[in-house]
Amino acid sequence: MVRPGDRIFTTLTTGSAIFISVLIAAIGAFLVWRAVPALSRNEVNFLTSREWVTTDINAMAFGVLDLLQVTVLVSLFALALAMPVSLGIALFLTQYAPARLGRPLAYVIDLLAAVPSIVYGLWGLLIFAPAIKPFAVWLNENLGWFFLFSDGSGSIQGGGTIFTAGIVLAVMILPIITAVTREVFAQTPVSHIEAALALGATKWEVVKTTVLPFGKSGYISGSMLGLGRALGETMALYMILRTTAKSATWSLFDGGSTIASKIALGYAEFNNDIQAGAYIAAGLVLFVLTFVVNAAARAAVAGKKS
Repeated sequence: MVRPGDRIFTTLTTGSAIFISVLIAAIGAFLVWRAVPALSRNEVNFLTSREWVTTDINAMAFGVLDLLQVTVLVSLFALALAMPVSLGIALFLTQYAPARLGRPLAYVIDLLAAVPSIVYGLWGLLIFAPAIKPFAVWLNENLGWFFLFSDGSGSIQGGGTIFTAGIVLAVMILPIITAVTREVFAQTPVSHIEAALALGATKWEVVKTTVLPFGKSGYISGSMLGLGRALGETMALYMILRTTAKSATWSLFDGGSTIASKIALGYAEFNNDIQAGAYIAAGLVLFVLTFVVNAAARAAVAGKKS
């Protein structure tokens, strides 16, 4: 016999899952519906063109390739910086730090997530960019033979490049990855740790053989959550990245716009449905990209568990 409480709980959870699925599908349908009129007027290939001319609705030429390239590069660069630092912080807080130090330090790191993105943008633009400029110049002069540090479409002296924006973005996603990873590592079974210690394992060997294998899937999930946050970041990148007429070159010293910051930059053009539709089409690409990232994360986590 099914109890009324179980029936109510089952109905609520099932209804919530269906509601979220329908809501996501409705958002996708809305984006497609609003993007199609603009795409039908587009005179270039939307996925391969680097142009963005939407002022005349009778001669529209807009493509998402440059925006997608900058979005992916700045997000991956930020993730590459944030992941190892987050892993180190999570291990220190859960395995090495004494409780009287670990708890306050965890609170301080979590507070980074509460800082508004516009504050990060101001800090990155006015304080961090001038401070990091000598290092950026050194990288360009000494490692310019490598494509990531070669001359890009942006100005190294001006600081409004993917290099600067990516570091600021890494600081922004750091508390997200750290919080998830820390909580997963803290759930490592005590019996596993004690068994490793009983066999004579050192502290690092305990971490390597018990904590990391147990928390690997959570670490990957937290990293993908941070990546999703990075892909959709708007205000900080809007303020730091400098727009440029040159095409992106896969250099960290490129300028340009991400998809999200381009939509924010072009908000003044939303004076009719056709012009707005061009930006909604770019938003649709970001929507799909987020789904791809989430699907990859779930596949990676499932693979680790198996």
